[in-house]
Amino acid sequence: MNEPNRATLQSLPNEQLRSLQLKRLNSLLLAASQRPFYRDRLSGVDLPLQSVDQITSLPLLTKDDLIDRGKASPGKIFDMPRASYVRMHQTSGTKGFPIAVLDTRQDWDWWLNCWDYVLDAAEITDSDVAMMAFSFGPFIGFWTANDALVRRGALVVPGGGMSSENRLQMIADHRCTVLCCTPTYALHLSNVAAKTGFPLSESSVSRIIVAGEPGGSVPIVRERLEQSWGAKVIDHTGASELGAWGFGSEDGRGIHVIESEFIAELLCFDQRHPEGAPVADGEEAELVLTSLGRYGGPAIRYRTGD
Repeated sequence: MNEPNRATLQSLPNEQLRSLQLKRLNSLLLAASQRPFYRDRLSGVDLPLQSVDQITSLPLLTKDDLIDRGKASPGKIFDMPRASYVRMHQTSGTKGFPIAVLDTRQDWDWWLNCWDYVLDAAEITDSDVAMMAFSFGPFIGFWTANDALVRRGALVVPGGGMSSENRLQMIADHRCTVLCCTPTYALHLSNVAAKTGFPLSESSVSRIIVAGEPGGSVPIVRERLEQSWGAKVIDHTGASELGAWGFGSEDGRGIHVIESEFIAELLCFDQRHPEGAPVADGEEAELVLTSLGRYGGPAIRYRTGD
């Protein structure tokens, strides 16, 4: 039986969505419970779960749980045999010690499937030309975006190892229709264009996919980008430990969680609720996510800090 397409998944009635999430969650938990990291963590949990709401019976996962202090080694959830993994990347380390993250071939395909939601939001087709304004370091966001664009059939222009002026020239030379970078770098490019007399208003770029910072959903940043480039901004959110979990709303005011691939919880953590408590709509909360398709490194109830 074929999986529903992305458009169908995004419009599933809540009851069907929860049924799909539960099926995928139980499959993940069964596999994880037989692995070293989760064996003890899940030993007291009665599996399979009978509803998605029972996810609160599972222990929370934090970045500190993943780190092997003093060692530049993969996070502890990546505990399959070495030969199982084909990709290695690394977290930025902005919130602590960098963690190496590993992906199996199946995990990588899942990452790209998640990225397809972002590319759909940006209306990317095989006629697009995308400038990748990143270095070619271990940042996973670049590599997943790059491979997802290639898989879709877009022409990808590598922009690593060159100056901002050279990147602008590459955009012009290759008639790039899409720019992929952080929001602050897209702003920086517009400033460089203004200083050097580069005719940004004549650029062929019609969409800018941004990630790595919250600017894509901040109205003042979004407006500056769209006005300076004459292009639509599409926000994207993800995490090395979790996957590509969200894409910007059409109005630019927030993020859609890809709920067929992730279970989201909004929890309040304070002295009264050290393990987290649900919050009402409109109250400040921390986002806790469970990725449903990354079996090589299951992130179950991961506290994002966001």
